[in-house]
Amino acid sequence: MSSPDIVSILDNSKELDRVRKEQEDILSEINKLHKKLQATPEVVEKPGDNSLARLKFLYTQAKELSESEASISNLLINQIDALLPTGPQGQTRRRIGKEGNEQKRKRVKTESDISRLTPSMRGQLEACANLKGEQVAARVTPRNADKDEWFVVKVIHFDKESKEFEVLDEEPGDDEESSGQRQYKLPMANIIPFPKSNDPSSAQDFPPGRHVLAVYPGTTALYKATVVQGHRRLRVGI
Repeated sequence: MSSPDIVSILDNSKELDRVRKEQEDILSEINKLHKKLQATPEVVEKPGDNSLARLKFLYTQAKELSESEASISNLLINQIDALLPTGPQGQTRRRIGKEGNEQKRKRVKTESDISRLTPSMRGQLEACANLKGEQVAARVTPRNADKDEWFVVKVIHFDKESKEFEVLDEEPGDDEESSGQRQYKLPMANIIPFPKSNDPSSAQDFPPGRHVLAVYPGTTALYKATVVQGHRRLRVGI
């Protein structure tokens, strides 16, 4: 059994553990939302409530993670089958010899991982990668924190393998400990892209009563607000 074969199996096992951990987090959120809807089903009828849309999004993520888990599990089964002894007296299969270096193996692994994803997930990863250099809204506090903190940040890099954003808060903090620009590594779920400034049609029209994030004037800090009146569309006469 060659070392590269073992390394590949261990790497895929780690990826499987990561996918399952992410599944547990998603299922935990789904269960919380289920309890909320069971306790107060009338909440979905309130203007601006996004409980059902959030539940659909979580179900979609759970489905894609389940498909990824199945793909990685099948890959591991095939890898292990290729290494098991076959024939009389434990005769082993002929295996491909060692070639390439560590960097090449990691690159091939990453490309293989991405190719096993569903088309929708691959498209989502490409969209995230294309946000490099753009400003986005980011939740910089952990998912289970008592208080959410959102900032306008600049995307420095998106890692398709770890599915994490590296972002920069370009505004210095108010306190002494955070007087410089701050960098964060955040999961995809903590990022909300802004509409394209050169494409007004991509801007969403929020109805009155919808809960949104708004920017404190002169800062990069965001706060939760409620829409009182939607933006007015200009009518051009002929």
